[in-house]
Amino acid sequence: MNRIVSLVFGALLALMVASSTLFVVDQRQFAVIYALGEIKEVVTEPGLKFKMPPPFQNVVFLDKRIQTLDSAESKPIFTAEKKSLVVDWLVKWRINDAKAFIRNSGTSLSNLEQRLTPIVQAALNEEVTKRTVQGVVNTDREAVMRGVAQRIMDDAKQFGIEIVDVRIKRVDFASGITEAVYNRMKSERQRVANELRSTGAAEAEKIRADADRQHQVLVAEAHRDAQQLMGEGDARASKLYAESFGRDPQFAQFYRSLDAYRASFRNKSDVMVLDPETEFFKAMRTGGPSGK
Repeated sequence: MNRIVSLVFGALLALMVASSTLFVVDQRQFAVIYALGEIKEVVTEPGLKFKMPPPFQNVVFLDKRIQTLDSAESKPIFTAEKKSLVVDWLVKWRINDAKAFIRNSGTSLSNLEQRLTPIVQAALNEEVTKRTVQGVVNTDREAVMRGVAQRIMDDAKQFGIEIVDVRIKRVDFASGITEAVYNRMKSERQRVANELRSTGAAEAEKIRADADRQHQVLVAEAHRDAQQLMGEGDARASKLYAESFGRDPQFAQFYRSLDAYRASFRNKSDVMVLDPETEFFKAMRTGGPSGK
């Protein structure tokens, strides 16, 4: 019985020792083998691996995927125009030298991020202070990101990491001057609006003056044309009267007497209405009372 127990205990002990010598490396990880506190080997290929049992050798795993470092606190940065900007950024990085990474930051990714953050912030400050607000926001945005990436490249090699990308997420004015900038923009827009209103009023006055001038010209031309037509009409009437009077002098003398008689009355309503069927008109049509 004791022999069986001993055999079972020995088998379990052997199984535990054997399991402690085996480990699996995932394709997303580095495996760092320590031998008495010293880095013995870095395993980069995935699969089943062997090592000596603890305490002779231990294994630590590091993530070799791309990591993201965000700006923890947005601090104001002064541009070349002495304008204060708040810039939010992020850095994409990954481990490419596990030994250098462990020597500088240990096995914790947070230690590396705490050391890398001020380096990135300092590089960003140097790039932003050389440019204007317009450049940081629009024209030189890509140049700022490339400059920051180049500046932190050497420090990244010392940390055993590779910088994959640097990006600016947000650029804004500091909270203390946001309201002042807004007021200045409002004043500028108000000035432009007043200028447009004054320009519009001047144009309106110009249009009204031109319209009045055209009105006077049109009235004058219409009066001229009317007078010309009246003159032509009077001339035509005079011509017709002359031709008619020339054909029958007796009737012309009668018409003049009748016109003088009619003009002697003040109102047209006082003019005697003559019936064309009276004996007087009949006599005139027949050549007089005697019929001659």
